[in-house]
Amino acid sequence: QVQLVESGGGLVQAGGSLRLSCAASGSIFRINAMAWYRQAPGKQRELVADVTGGGSTNYADSVKGRFTISRDSAEHTVFLQMNSLKPEDTAVYYCQAVAVPVGRNLYQYTYWGQGTQVTVSS
Repeated sequence: QVQLVESGGGLVQAGGSLRLSCAASGSIFRINAMAWYRQAPGKQRELVADVTGGGSTNYADSVKGRFTISRDSAEHTVFLQMNSLKPEDTAVYYCQAVAVPVGRNLYQYTYWGQGTQVTVSS
């Protein structure tokens, strides 16, 4: 019913920037929150940043001041602007949406994107 499509990953040098994009599509009644997670090889998936339906944002300490999450509610899209990238930012980045689909009785579900690779060279 709901699918997330990500784009913007790639290979950059340390100190560079990337902008990730995630668009939700399908039978969406309401999106309650969207978030970016990342997972490096051999490590657990961790929350990078999230934004609620009310517009409040939250960031992991490791990216605070360097990354910015933003949203376009009308298009059900979330962005992650990544500046001053470091090699330790290298990971697969996943988009997440907590949404209420059309046709259900206002129950929310969690959806995941396919992931996009971000590689930062030293």
